[in-house]
Amino acid sequence: MTGTAMGVEAGAQAARSRALAVLRVRSRALAVGLLPAALAVILLAGGSTGHLVGSFWHAARWAVTPVAVAVLLAAGAVALVIARARPAVTPTVPIAEESAPDLYRMVRDLADRLDVPAPSAIALTPDCDSWLEDRTHPAHGPPPADDRADEIAGVRASHHRRTPAAPVLVIGSPFLWWMRVGELRAVLAPVVAGTGPSAHPDIAAARRFVRGLDAAVAVSSSSGRCPASRVVCVGIGAVARLLLRSCREHAALMERGVAAAAAERAQAVDYGLRIVAQEQVGLAYAGWDRLLTRVALPAWRMGRWPSRLDAGVVAALTELSRRDRLAEGFASRLGERPACDLLEEPGTVDEAASLLAARLFHGGPEAGPDWSPVDWQEYPDEVVDRKWRTDAARLHRVLDTLGITTGPAPTPPEGPNLARVMDHLSTPHGPAATTDGEEALVSKGPTATEVERHPGVDGIEAEGDDEPEPDGPAATLAAALTTLLSREEATAAPVRPATPDAVPWDDATLPLFPLQPPRSARELLTEHVTAMVCCAAMDTAGATPGLDWLDGPTLLLNGERATDLTPRVLSLVEDGDPAPLRAWLRESGIRPEKPVRLG
Repeated sequence: MTGTAMGVEAGAQAARSRALAVLRVRSRALAVGLLPAALAVILLAGGSTGHLVGSFWHAARWAVTPVAVAVLLAAGAVALVIARARPAVTPTVPIAEESAPDLYRMVRDLADRLDVPAPSAIALTPDCDSWLEDRTHPAHGPPPADDRADEIAGVRASHHRRTPAAPVLVIGSPFLWWMRVGELRAVLAPVVAGTGPSAHPDIAAARRFVRGLDAAVAVSSSSGRCPASRVVCVGIGAVARLLLRSCREHAALMERGVAAAAAERAQAVDYGLRIVAQEQVGLAYAGWDRLLTRVALPAWRMGRWPSRLDAGVVAALTELSRRDRLAEGFASRLGERPACDLLEEPGTVDEAASLLAARLFHGGPEAGPDWSPVDWQEYPDEVVDRKWRTDAARLHRVLDTLGITTGPAPTPPEGPNLARVMDHLSTPHGPAATTDGEEALVSKGPTATEVERHPGVDGIEAEGDDEPEPDGPAATLAAALTTLLSREEATAAPVRPATPDAVPWDDATLPLFPLQPPRSARELLTEHVTAMVCCAAMDTAGATPGLDWLDGPTLLLNGERATDLTPRVLSLVEDGDPAPLRAWLRESGIRPEKPVRLG
C-alpha cells in the first residue's frame, strides 16, 4: 500500500470512528427516552402474569406509567423536531448541467481520477470559497434559492434537479472568473475528493444527526407567541443543546478526518499546479473584498447593484497586478482559458451571482423602483455622481439646520457653494456653543425602537463615536452629520419580520456581516467635504466622476485621477487649515464661490 493510500485510509478510518461516536450519542439519547417506557411495560406485564403483585408493585405501576408516558411523548416530540427541522442551506445560484456542460464534464473527470462519486449538482456562491453541501435532509423541499437570481441566470432546473441526492459542489463565483481552467481543477480536487468519505453510511448518518440538532436549536430559538409553545420550544432547545455539546468534539474530529482523507486523495492530482492555484485563491479573496467594500458598497447604499461583480474582480486584480507587479509572467497567464468559459452564458450567471451578493452582504434588494442593476459603464454617472451630490446636499442641510452662516444668509442667494463649507471649517477652534439648530437636530435622532432595530447603520452608532471629539467647528458639524445620517438610514430600512415558514436562510437576519469597520464622525465629515469638493470640480472646472477598480469612486481632472485631494481635505477638517485645499483648487481651476448642483 502506497503512502498516499495509507494516508487516505487512516483519515477515513478516523472519520468513521468519530462518526460512530456521534451515533452512540444518538443511541444513548434514544435509550434514555425509552427506558421509562420499558420499565413500565415490565411492571404491567408482571402484574398481568401474577409475578409482580402486592401493594408495592401496584404503587410502582401507578407511579412509573404516567412518567413513562410523559417521557415517551417528550422524546417523541424532540425526535420529531430533530428529524423534521430544516437545516440551514447556503443561498446559492444553481447551475443546471445544460447551462454548463463543460464544467460538469470537468468535475466528473476529476471525480473519476480521484475514484470518488461525482457531486450530484453544482452551484455558485458569491464568495471566495468552495465546499460540498448535503441537501438530502428529508424536511427539505427544493433547496432555497433566490428566485430572481434563478430567473436572471436562466438556470431554473426541474424539481428533481433542485433536490439532488448528495452532495452539491458549491464553487466561489470569483474563482470562475479569475482562475484559469487548470487552476480551478487543482483547487477543486480536494473538495471533490470529499465525496468519497461523505458516501460512507455512518458518516452520512452522523452528519444528518448533527445538522438536525443544529436545526432543532434554531427552531427552538424562534418560539411562538403562545406561552405553552414557548415552554415546549425551550425544553426541545435544552435537549438539543445538550446533545450537541455531547457530540460536538466527535463531529469536529470526524470532519477533520474527512478533510485529511480528501486532501491525501487529491495529492496525486495537479499537485504542482495546486501550489500556484492557492496563490490565486488569496489574490482573488483580496480583490473580491476590495471590490465589495470600495466599489459595490457605495452602489448598494443607494439602491443600485452592480450586475457584473465577477467581471469587476478580474479588472480589479488586473489593475492590482499591473501596479504592484505581483508575479512574473502575469500577462501570459491571462492568455490562458479562463474558467468562466466553462459556462454557456457567463454574463447571465455573473448577474445572478451579483444579485445574490447584494442580498447576502447588504440585505437588499427590496421591492421597488429604486433598486435596479447598474453596468460598469454607467457606474460613474449613476453611482459616483449621485453619491457625491447626495452627500453634498446632506452637508449643506446640516449647516442650515445648525444655523451656521458665513454671510447674510445660511445659504447664499445664488445657491450652495464650497466656500461656505471651507469658511466654517477654517474658523478658529474653540469651545463650540450648542446652537438651537443642533439641539433640534439631535432631538430628532433615532427613536429607541429604531436604535434597537438598527443598532448601527453601516457601522455608525446612533450616539456617535466612542472616543470624544475635540471641541470646534469640525467636531460640531461632524456630530450633527452623524446623527442625521443615522436617522436617515435607520428610518429608510424597513424591518422585515420573520415568519414561521420562512426559508432556512432568513431575510430578516441580512446582511450577514458588515462590509467595513465603523466610521468615525470625522471620517464621515471628511467624506462629505470631499464630495462637496468633487461637485464643485464637476460644475466649475469640467471634471468628471470616475471609477477606480481598487479605490472606488474617483475624481478625474483632464482625464487624470486626482490623487492628491484627500490630504488637503484632511488638513481642512482636522487642522482647520484651508491653505493647501485653496492652493489645489486654484491650480485645478475650481472656483469654490460658484454655486453647485446638489442631489
